[in-house]
Amino acid sequence: MKLDLNDYYYFVHVVEKQGYTAAAAAMQMPKSRLSRHVSQLEARLGVRLLQRTSRHVTVTQEGQHFYEHARKLVDAMELAESAMKNAQGELSGKAVISCSTGVAQYALGELLTEFAEQHPQVQIEQRVSNSITNLIAEGVDLAIRGHSTDLPDSSLIQRSIARVDWPLFASPTLLEKMTPLRDATDLAHLNFLKVGRFNQANTIRLIDDKGQNTSQTVIAKLCSEDMSTLKRAAVAGLGVTSLPNYVCKSELKSGELVRVLPEYLTQAANLSVVMPSRLGVPAHIKALADFIRDKLPSVMN
Repeated sequence: MKLDLNDYYYFVHVVEKQGYTAAAAAMQMPKSRLSRHVSQLEARLGVRLLQRTSRHVTVTQEGQHFYEHARKLVDAMELAESAMKNAQGELSGKAVISCSTGVAQYALGELLTEFAEQHPQVQIEQRVSNSITNLIAEGVDLAIRGHSTDLPDSSLIQRSIARVDWPLFASPTLLEKMTPLRDATDLAHLNFLKVGRFNQANTIRLIDDKGQNTSQTVIAKLCSEDMSTLKRAAVAGLGVTSLPNYVCKSELKSGELVRVLPEYLTQAANLSVVMPSRLGVPAHIKALADFIRDKLPSVMN
């Protein structure tokens, strides 16, 4: 039986991209060529690996079993190539990193520039999304994720970076116009600028300095998935907001925002770097992950 490693490589990408069209686009090759390689792989093995319909491609039980072995083989090939390149003295390769809008805007931008300048042969693609990304299916090498509980996917490599607190902020201009805030219940009478949508917008969670959780009713004046919008509104005096501490660092320093009710947080999240758990992590990906873990805590706090 003649072994064609290209068949393995193409099959793995069709599975991970969940179809021929997406895989062909990602690999910049004709869909017919991909289909031909998978068909000849199935013919050689004598089993159906993928079930095709006019709209969907699903992996058969035999296909899933074969994929798990094929993925390890592709990992080994990619790792071998990366090792040879890096053995020549300079890190090289492509790195795809995923993070949220807030992390991209306020924490990661300068660090990626610094790393790219230090390693000219490493190419970086940053993908920004507030949705959870399927790292393997989307071809992401590492992701920066904020989470208040343990991440559910134990198959991923997870490394803690820092704790991120979400205090309450307001502008001095707003505070001058109102009765001083003495207790969390005072928030019920104020405009609140909230991250997210209007779903359950009139309630916020509060964590006091003893770790006790309470809920507080607020007036949701503005809800947004964009932290910059909420921060600008808070600086303008539209209301009280709660954002990650690193987002408001410069405004705290300039005095445009101050903390209110400092004994309370709305979240105490963890920030982690997450990578697919495969046979091995290429040297340039590991170097980028280590760089972020080393540098990001000081940016966050």
